[in-house]
Amino acid sequence: MREEPGMTSLKIGEGLVEAIFRSRPNRFILQCELPGGSVEKVHLPDPGRLKGILVPGRSIWLLPANDPARKTKWSAVMVRDPDSGAYISLNTQLPNRLIREAFMSGELDEFSDWAFERAEYRIGHSRYDFLLRHKERDASLLVEVKSVTMSDGRAGRFPDAVTARGARHVEGLAALQGEYETAVLFVAQRGDIDSITSAPEIDPYFAKVMEEAAQKGVRFYGRVCEVTPTRLTLGRKIPVDTSI
Repeated sequence: MREEPGMTSLKIGEGLVEAIFRSRPNRFILQCELPGGSVEKVHLPDPGRLKGILVPGRSIWLLPANDPARKTKWSAVMVRDPDSGAYISLNTQLPNRLIREAFMSGELDEFSDWAFERAEYRIGHSRYDFLLRHKERDASLLVEVKSVTMSDGRAGRFPDAVTARGARHVEGLAALQGEYETAVLFVAQRGDIDSITSAPEIDPYFAKVMEEAAQKGVRFYGRVCEVTPTRLTLGRKIPVDTSI
Protein backbone atom coordinates (compact mmCIF):
# COMPACT_ATOMS: atom_id res chain seq x y z
CA MET A 1 0.00 0.00 0.00
CA ARG A 2 1.32 3.43 -0.90
CA GLU A 3 1.59 6.00 1.79
CA GLU A 4 -0.76 8.93 1.11
CA PRO A 5 1.05 12.26 1.01
CA GLY A 6 0.56 14.32 4.16
CA MET A 7 -0.85 11.51 6.26
CA THR A 8 0.03 11.41 9.93
CA SER A 9 3.03 9.27 10.80
CA LEU A 10 4.80 8.23 13.98
CA LYS A 11 8.39 7.15 14.33
CA ILE A 12 8.49 3.67 15.87
CA GLY A 13 12.09 3.71 16.97
CA GLU A 14 15.67 3.20 15.91
CA GLY A 15 17.90 0.20 16.35
CA LEU A 16 15.29 -2.54 15.91
CA VAL A 17 16.69 -6.06 16.20
CA GLU A 18 15.15 -9.01 14.37
CA ALA A 19 14.79 -11.91 16.83
CA ILE A 20 12.85 -15.19 16.96
CA PHE A 21 9.74 -15.56 19.11
CA ARG A 22 9.94 -18.66 21.31
CA SER A 23 7.18 -18.52 23.96
CA ARG A 24 4.81 -16.30 25.94
CA PRO A 25 4.96 -17.04 29.68
CA ASN A 26 2.26 -14.45 30.44
CA ARG A 27 0.26 -11.65 28.82
CA PHE A 28 3.05 -9.11 28.97
CA ILE A 29 6.23 -11.19 28.75
CA LEU A 30 7.76 -13.03 25.80
CA GLN A 31 10.81 -15.24 25.49
CA CYS A 32 12.73 -14.33 22.33
CA GLU A 33 15.99 -15.57 20.86
CA LEU A 34 18.40 -12.82 19.85
CA PRO A 35 20.72 -13.11 16.83
CA GLY A 36 23.60 -14.25 19.05
CA GLY A 37 21.57 -17.17 20.39
CA SER A 38 20.71 -15.86 23.86
CA VAL A 39 17.08 -16.06 24.97
CA GLU A 40 15.81 -12.87 26.62
CA LYS A 41 12.68 -11.72 28.45
CA VAL A 42 10.83 -9.18 26.32
CA HIS A 43 8.03 -6.81 27.29
CA LEU A 44 4.89 -7.13 25.15
CA PRO A 45 2.75 -3.95 25.11
CA ASP A 46 -0.29 -5.73 23.60
CA PRO A 47 -2.18 -7.92 26.12
CA GLY A 48 -4.44 -9.47 23.47
CA ARG A 49 -4.32 -13.12 22.48
CA LEU A 50 -2.47 -12.39 19.21
CA LYS A 51 -3.44 -15.86 18.01
CA GLY A 52 -1.94 -16.55 14.61
CA ILE A 53 0.36 -13.55 15.05
CA LEU A 54 2.70 -14.70 17.81
CA VAL A 55 3.80 -18.07 16.43
CA PRO A 56 6.87 -19.85 17.85
CA GLY A 57 9.74 -19.69 15.39
CA ARG A 58 8.44 -16.57 13.67
CA SER A 59 10.56 -13.42 13.35
CA ILE A 60 9.78 -10.59 15.76
CA TRP A 61 11.33 -7.12 15.87
CA LEU A 62 12.52 -5.81 19.23
CA LEU A 63 13.49 -2.37 20.50
CA PRO A 64 16.18 -2.08 23.20
CA ALA A 65 14.99 -0.33 26.36
CA ASN A 66 16.75 2.86 27.41
CA ASP A 67 15.72 2.65 31.06
CA PRO A 68 18.37 0.75 33.07
CA ALA A 69 15.83 0.25 35.91
CA ARG A 70 13.49 -1.79 33.75
CA LYS A 71 13.23 -5.51 34.43
CA THR A 72 13.13 -6.27 30.71
CA LYS A 73 15.82 -4.96 28.39
CA TRP A 74 13.67 -5.29 25.25
CA SER A 75 10.19 -4.39 23.98
CA ALA A 76 8.34 -6.24 21.22
CA VAL A 77 7.52 -3.85 18.37
CA MET A 78 6.23 -5.79 15.37
CA VAL A 79 5.91 -9.06 13.53
CA ARG A 80 5.32 -9.83 9.86
CA ASP A 81 2.42 -11.74 8.34
CA PRO A 82 3.98 -14.61 6.36
CA ASP A 83 1.17 -14.64 3.77
CA SER A 84 0.70 -10.95 2.97
CA GLY A 85 4.17 -9.77 3.97
CA ALA A 86 2.62 -6.91 5.96
CA TYR A 87 4.22 -5.76 9.18
CA ILE A 88 1.89 -5.77 12.21
CA SER A 89 2.54 -3.30 15.04
CA LEU A 90 2.28 -4.73 18.58
CA ASN A 91 2.04 -1.43 20.50
CA THR A 92 -1.58 -0.69 21.47
CA GLN A 93 -0.66 2.83 22.59
CA LEU A 94 0.34 4.00 19.13
CA PRO A 95 -3.16 4.30 17.56
CA ASN A 96 -4.33 6.88 20.12
CA ARG A 97 -1.17 8.92 19.61
CA LEU A 98 -1.58 8.66 15.85
CA ILE A 99 -5.24 9.67 15.88
CA ARG A 100 -4.60 12.60 18.20
CA GLU A 101 -2.01 13.92 15.74
CA ALA A 102 -4.45 13.37 12.85
CA PHE A 103 -7.23 15.26 14.68
CA MET A 104 -4.88 18.12 15.47
CA SER A 105 -3.82 18.43 11.82
CA GLY A 106 -7.31 17.85 10.39
CA GLU A 107 -6.28 14.91 8.22
CA LEU A 108 -9.28 12.62 8.88
CA ASP A 109 -11.86 13.61 6.29
CA GLU A 110 -14.57 11.51 8.01
CA PHE A 111 -14.27 14.05 10.84
CA SER A 112 -13.75 17.15 8.66
CA ASP A 113 -16.68 19.01 10.28
CA TRP A 114 -15.21 18.59 13.75
CA ALA A 115 -12.40 20.31 15.65
CA PHE A 116 -10.23 18.68 18.31
CA GLU A 117 -11.22 19.78 21.81
CA ARG A 118 -9.38 17.45 24.20
CA ALA A 119 -8.20 13.91 24.86
CA GLU A 120 -9.13 11.68 27.82
CA TYR A 121 -12.51 13.34 28.40
CA ARG A 122 -14.24 12.18 31.58
CA ILE A 123 -18.00 11.82 32.00
CA GLY A 124 -19.01 10.42 35.39
CA HIS A 125 -16.91 7.34 36.08
CA SER A 126 -16.04 6.83 32.39
CA ARG A 127 -13.26 8.34 30.32
CA TYR A 128 -13.45 8.63 26.54
CA ASP A 129 -10.49 8.95 24.20
CA PHE A 130 -11.43 12.18 22.41
CA LEU A 131 -13.92 15.03 22.54
CA LEU A 132 -14.48 17.01 19.33
CA ARG A 133 -16.55 20.17 18.78
CA HIS A 134 -18.55 20.85 15.62
CA LYS A 135 -17.16 23.72 13.60
CA GLU A 136 -20.54 25.30 12.76
CA ARG A 137 -23.24 24.07 15.16
CA ASP A 138 -23.50 23.54 18.89
CA ALA A 139 -22.61 19.85 19.09
CA SER A 140 -19.97 17.61 20.65
CA LEU A 141 -18.63 14.27 19.44
CA LEU A 142 -17.13 11.57 21.62
CA VAL A 143 -14.70 9.21 19.85
CA GLU A 144 -13.31 5.93 21.16
CA VAL A 145 -10.27 4.44 19.37
CA LYS A 146 -9.79 0.66 19.24
CA SER A 147 -6.62 -1.06 18.03
CA VAL A 148 -7.04 -3.99 15.62
CA THR A 149 -4.33 -6.57 14.94
CA MET A 150 -6.22 -9.81 14.23
CA SER A 151 -7.41 -10.70 10.75
CA ASP A 152 -9.30 -13.45 8.97
CA GLY A 153 -8.14 -13.22 5.39
CA ARG A 154 -8.66 -9.62 4.32
CA ALA A 155 -11.05 -8.84 7.21
CA GLY A 156 -9.83 -7.33 10.45
CA ARG A 157 -11.49 -8.69 13.59
CA PHE A 158 -12.07 -7.07 16.99
CA PRO A 159 -11.49 -8.05 19.73
CA ASP A 160 -8.99 -10.91 19.77
CA ALA A 161 -9.73 -11.53 23.48
CA VAL A 162 -12.73 -10.85 25.70
CA THR A 163 -12.86 -7.14 26.51
CA ALA A 164 -15.32 -6.14 29.21
CA ARG A 165 -13.76 -2.68 29.24
CA GLY A 166 -14.27 -2.29 25.49
CA ALA A 167 -17.91 -3.33 25.80
CA ARG A 168 -18.47 -0.80 28.60
CA HIS A 169 -17.03 1.96 26.43
CA VAL A 170 -19.36 1.16 23.54
CA GLU A 171 -22.36 0.80 25.87
CA GLY A 172 -21.49 4.19 27.34
CA LEU A 173 -21.38 5.80 23.91
CA ALA A 174 -24.80 4.34 23.07
CA ALA A 175 -26.25 5.65 26.35
CA LEU A 176 -24.87 9.14 25.69
CA GLN A 177 -26.17 9.27 22.11
CA GLY A 178 -28.45 12.29 21.89
CA GLU A 179 -26.65 14.31 24.53
CA TYR A 180 -23.49 13.83 22.47
CA GLU A 181 -22.79 12.48 19.03
CA THR A 182 -20.67 9.36 19.37
CA ALA A 183 -18.31 7.25 17.28
CA VAL A 184 -15.85 4.36 17.42
CA LEU A 185 -12.76 4.47 15.23
CA PHE A 186 -11.06 1.12 14.65
CA VAL A 187 -7.38 1.53 13.73
CA ALA A 188 -5.81 -1.55 12.17
CA GLN A 189 -2.09 -1.69 12.95
CA ARG A 190 -1.52 -3.42 9.63
CA GLY A 191 -2.16 -2.49 6.01
CA ASP A 192 -3.34 -5.78 4.51
CA ILE A 193 -7.07 -5.76 5.36
CA ASP A 194 -10.09 -4.28 3.58
CA SER A 195 -12.78 -4.27 6.29
CA ILE A 196 -13.33 -4.68 10.03
CA THR A 197 -15.98 -6.65 11.88
CA SER A 198 -16.61 -7.99 15.37
CA ALA A 199 -15.48 -11.46 16.51
CA PRO A 200 -18.59 -13.04 18.13
CA GLU A 201 -16.86 -16.40 18.45
CA ILE A 202 -14.34 -14.74 20.81
CA ASP A 203 -16.46 -12.13 22.58
CA PRO A 204 -20.18 -12.54 21.83
CA TYR A 205 -21.16 -9.84 24.29
CA PHE A 206 -18.98 -7.20 22.65
CA ALA A 207 -20.36 -8.19 19.23
CA LYS A 208 -23.92 -7.78 20.57
CA VAL A 209 -23.12 -4.40 22.16
CA MET A 210 -21.47 -3.19 18.94
CA GLU A 211 -24.47 -4.15 16.79
CA GLU A 212 -26.95 -2.54 19.21
CA ALA A 213 -24.85 0.63 19.50
CA ALA A 214 -24.87 1.06 15.71
CA GLN A 215 -28.66 0.70 15.73
CA LYS A 216 -28.84 3.47 18.36
CA GLY A 217 -26.80 5.86 16.23
CA VAL A 218 -23.19 5.27 17.27
CA ARG A 219 -21.05 5.60 14.13
CA PHE A 220 -18.28 3.13 13.36
CA TYR A 221 -15.25 3.99 11.23
CA GLY A 222 -12.17 2.07 10.17
CA ARG A 223 -8.64 2.95 9.08
CA VAL A 224 -5.59 0.87 8.26
CA CYS A 225 -1.99 1.78 8.98
CA GLU A 226 1.10 1.28 6.88
CA VAL A 227 3.72 -0.28 9.16
CA THR A 228 7.42 -0.33 8.33
CA PRO A 229 10.46 -1.07 10.52
CA THR A 230 10.74 2.67 11.16
CA ARG A 231 7.24 4.24 10.99
CA LEU A 232 3.52 3.78 11.58
CA THR A 233 1.54 5.83 9.06
CA LEU A 234 -2.21 6.39 9.00
CA GLY A 235 -3.66 4.97 5.80
CA ARG A 236 -6.89 4.48 3.90
CA LYS A 237 -10.43 4.24 5.17
CA ILE A 238 -12.08 0.82 5.32
CA PRO A 239 -15.70 -0.12 6.12
CA VAL A 240 -16.86 -1.54 9.44
CA ASP A 241 -19.55 -4.23 9.49
CA THR A 242 -21.42 -4.00 12.80
CA SER A 243 -23.80 -6.91 12.15
CA ILE A 244 -23.29 -10.28 13.86
